[in-house]
Amino acid sequence: MAKKRLGVGFIGAGFITKFHIRSWVGVRDADILGVVSRTEKRAEEAAALVRELNVGDAKAYNSVTDMVADPAIDAIWICAPNFSRLENIEEIVNTLETGKGELIGVTCEKPLGRNVREAKKMLELAQKAELLDGYLENQVFAPTVMRGKEIIWTRGAAISGRPYLARAAEEHSGPHMPWFWEGELQGGGVLNDMMCHSVEEARFMLTPPGAAREVLTPVKVSAHTSCLKWQNPHYSKILSDNSDGKTDYLNRPAEDFARSLVEYRDENGEKLIVETTTSWSFVGAGLRLSMELLGPEYSLLINTLDSGLKVFFSRNVKGSAGEDLVEKQNAEMGLMPVVSDEENEYGYITENRHMVQSFLAGKRPDENFSDGVNVTELLMTAYMSAEQEKTISFPPPDLDSFVPAVAKGEWNPKKELF
Repeated sequence: MAKKRLGVGFIGAGFITKFHIRSWVGVRDADILGVVSRTEKRAEEAAALVRELNVGDAKAYNSVTDMVADPAIDAIWICAPNFSRLENIEEIVNTLETGKGELIGVTCEKPLGRNVREAKKMLELAQKAELLDGYLENQVFAPTVMRGKEIIWTRGAAISGRPYLARAAEEHSGPHMPWFWEGELQGGGVLNDMMCHSVEEARFMLTPPGAAREVLTPVKVSAHTSCLKWQNPHYSKILSDNSDGKTDYLNRPAEDFARSLVEYRDENGEKLIVETTTSWSFVGAGLRLSMELLGPEYSLLINTLDSGLKVFFSRNVKGSAGEDLVEKQNAEMGLMPVVSDEENEYGYITENRHMVQSFLAGKRPDENFSDGVNVTELLMTAYMSAEQEKTISFPPPDLDSFVPAVAKGEWNPKKELF
């Protein structure tokens, strides 16, 4: 008999987990019942938020094994830091293999792996345990993206031909936690952290509705990376201070700006282009997600800071810094946009509803670990291109074993200056 309600456990209790928890007010047929974190206090805080929002009677578990072994838990959301995700799924699978617990599925936040080897291992382990797998790429589930794609393909493409150019950008002033800035822990810099969103969102928009991603074949990748802001001594000191001296951007920086161009061929051999730009050196109202889609007789434009709500505070309104108006907020006065429902605007509600409904139906989600592997392959090829300063044919040789220089602590574009 098929389950009618899903019990969900979260690994990780940080910023992204709390985004998911808040999104759960719009998710049906599932309850958040557990949280595991590297620190008991953070797990308790996240579980308390779940109970406060009335989206489940969550409790903090001492370990992943304990949570997986609980019969109330049917699926796991992996939202722990990048450097621990492979370890997380290994513990999940080991627990299941010893006969403790029974799961329907597992999801994982982006990126699936810090490199292709890790991403493929994540997929291999999920399949070994016969788990349904979902890749948590929220931006392809954003309402503006989904509705925009529907309109463009139903009206513009049906009459004048398919779209041929997609541009996507994600920009803000930098991550929340110190580990994000560490190439070896995170897997790279802004390219790995945020271009994973942009390349997949743009690819999704160029793919005909209902078609598999295989109808588009990536053939070439070119990319550029730079550290434009955060290797400056003034700003590198801020990173050092925020990490108790662990983050050293004078000697071990990660890129804070990256761009890429991916050339595809469609099912008819026609050329399609994806352009992406990502930045931790953008200073504006806060996080800015933008998307363009162009075809023969039409175009689409999305910008999350083009909000329907704006507020103005004069210089006499002085308050503490926060993120109550928009994620990565940079100011507390002046004319500022407000993203009133970020969990919906950025796609988390629709994403989580899709994952839950897929698991309950016994179906693999539309966005899954295979997609996560494909994204990682494109990102690693982009790093190759940036390092070699040339366009790389896809797939390049030795892609599975490639680790970017920035992820090995060996990338320093301003070494001669310090």
